[in-house]
Amino acid sequence: MEHSRKQFLKQLFISATAVPVLIEACKKSDAADPETDSSNGACTVSPEETDGPYPLYNSRGSSIQRVDITDGKTGTPLHITINILNTNNSCKPLANARVDIWHCDKDGYYSGYSNRGYLGTQDNTALVFCRGLQYSDTAGQVKFTSIYPGWYEGRVTHIHAQVYVNDKLKTTTQIAFPDDINTAVYNTALYSAHGQNTSVAKNSADMVFSDSLSAELATVTASATSGYDLVHNIYIAG
Repeated sequence: MEHSRKQFLKQLFISATAVPVLIEACKKSDAADPETDSSNGACTVSPEETDGPYPLYNSRGSSIQRVDITDGKTGTPLHITINILNTNNSCKPLANARVDIWHCDKDGYYSGYSNRGYLGTQDNTALVFCRGLQYSDTAGQVKFTSIYPGWYEGRVTHIHAQVYVNDKLKTTTQIAFPDDINTAVYNTALYSAHGQNTSVAKNSADMVFSDSLSAELATVTASATSGYDLVHNIYIAG
């Protein structure tokens, strides 16, 4: 049943590349899967989520194996630290796991695709901004430098992530941002043209995070240098 629901959600996201996402049609069920919910403090794998609608599998190579994924995009700096923890080893850090991340720019557009937003249709098919991959170090960490993501119709602010071990996909998940920080960022001059998210007011109303937020909500704090620092744990069965 869960697998079927995820596949249904994925197909709806894929079909949304040309039209706004339909919120009611894409909502998840109210109950989180207890086998994939790390919100209870146990050593359990992170929730699985859709990879769509902009995963860009055909450009996952050395060109995006980098720390700085901004590609000149403007926005509030975001310093990302992701910890990969192995549930098969008492949630100890897992080295040499490949972590792929991607998110939209400050205006809600993705690289690698032609997508529509509040600025009209943008053809970004030749670009790879806000996409990167790294291999976890001995502490199980990967780090990226990016910009704070914007939002697009039907979704709250998020980052997509996939983790591979020995070229085998272990998880596809997403990372949420605290509501109050989203509000603060979108009030700033850099983001004010798009403004606050008028389609999904907060994480608890989001079609993906509503039943799994505690396991997918990142810790985001003001950076000592500039912008924000994001830290998040992803639990996989390594």
